[in-house]
This record gives sequence, C-alpha cells and structure tokens, in this order.
Amino acid sequence: MGCAESVRLAARASVFIPKPVPEEEAITLSGDYVTKVFDGPYEKTKDWHVEMKELASARGREPNEVYFFYTTCPKCSEAYGHNFIVGFARV
Repeated sequence: MGCAESVRLAARASVFIPKPVPEEEAITLSGDYVTKVFDGPYEKTKDWHVEMKELASARGREPNEVYFFYTTCPKCSEAYGHNFIVGFARV
C-alpha cells in the first residue's frame, strides 16, 4: 500500500496494482525521487515526512510530493518484528 502525505494529518492512500482495474483511477509515478527505508511505527510518519524533505534538500533538490510504501500489513510486521516503510520524495 502506498500513501501520499500531502498536508499535516492528511493523506491519500493508494494501492499498488500490477495492471489497470476497471472503473478505478490508476496513477503512475514518474520522475526523479530520493528514497529511504524506515523501520518503526506508523505514528512516526510525520517525522519521516520531514526527514524525506530534508534528504531531498540536502541533495540540492527541491522536494515535492512525499509518498510512503508500507511493505507489510500491521499483523505481518508484528510477526516479523519490523515495520519497514519506504519513503519517496519527488525532486
């Protein structure tokens, strides 16, 4: 599952799909991104959002949208002992 963190306390959830789904809007991410893998609870997403913008800025790029990809469901992350989340900042 992907999530676009657009404003504080607001997000748009998206599901990654291998092919178009009838009667549903499909978007494609394109462009240049910086990425980073985080490990921790969802509650830290606000901090990671700031960190992704700082990461993009540190590379001399102006950050735009920030997305997060959750690699596992909550139940699986508990079973594995990790909650890996990939941050993408469009630059």
